[in-house]
Amino acid sequence: MQPELPLAERCDYVQNKFKQIAGGEFVGFSNATFLSERETADKNYALGYYMNANKAFPPNTNLMDTFELYFHTCSIETNCDAGSLMAATLANGGICPLTGQKIFGSQMVQHTLSLMLSCGMYDYSGEFAFHVGLPAKSGVSGAILIVVPKVCGIMVWSPPLDLLGNSVRGIQFCKELVNLFNFHKYDLKGDISGRKIDPRKKQAEVQGEKVVPLLYAASNGDVTALRRYYLSGNDMTQQNYDGRTALHVAAAEGHQEAVSFLLEQCHVPVGPKDRWDFSPLDEAVRFKHKECEDIIRYHLKFQETADFSHENSFNNYS
Repeated sequence: MQPELPLAERCDYVQNKFKQIAGGEFVGFSNATFLSERETADKNYALGYYMNANKAFPPNTNLMDTFELYFHTCSIETNCDAGSLMAATLANGGICPLTGQKIFGSQMVQHTLSLMLSCGMYDYSGEFAFHVGLPAKSGVSGAILIVVPKVCGIMVWSPPLDLLGNSVRGIQFCKELVNLFNFHKYDLKGDISGRKIDPRKKQAEVQGEKVVPLLYAASNGDVTALRRYYLSGNDMTQQNYDGRTALHVAAAEGHQEAVSFLLEQCHVPVGPKDRWDFSPLDEAVRFKHKECEDIIRYHLKFQETADFSHENSFNNYS
């Protein structure tokens, strides 16, 4: 905050710093807000004098100048475009993504985000950290500035406030955001349930992360893992880049329990073809796994019978 400068220059320094963080986007100053802040600051004055009595400020701090600088900072105004860039600068490790200018060091960003996470939402901060798990700062104007570290910055604005001074719709937006995306601080990055989207990963990478452990479990005949994937809502018919499914792999390796589980519990198709035009039955025959062959043939026969009955029923109805 350049404490050696006169108060007016310190105020200009803060104003310019905000403009740098926002990449040159709109950052203004509301004189009406400044006067209101100064006239209704009894609690701030009381806290300031209490902190000063307990040596919380650096030596030789001019307390009244500090109050004026604080009121000035509280009166800086902006819009959602500029606010989102401020948040993006923090998400980007202190480097403004629009200009490429390094505004803050990594330790400063770490300290700022830690404060935002722990106390950026007034008395709702603890509950917000629990439900949303993202660094954020709200204002009584109805704005919330949200940082998704290493991903993006967001600013939302909706004036209706709750009893704690936070935007009602803004908080709801944050909850919906982390329900949809894998952004909560304590979301598991390797979550196999597929309930949340991770936009940091390309679709092919996401697909690969889902199909590889599925085929690995089938290759090892690990029915427990296959059951876990199935109960988590995963698609058990997924194919890798060669068009091979878990049923192909289980049949080729001779894991009859895995084959039975996939056919009887997961109801996967009996005859999918890979890129070499091999079906799971072909794999069981090719690698001489008679038990797996018998299971697959039984289900093929059952499926053919069911298809024939369905066709007759349709013809009779017609």
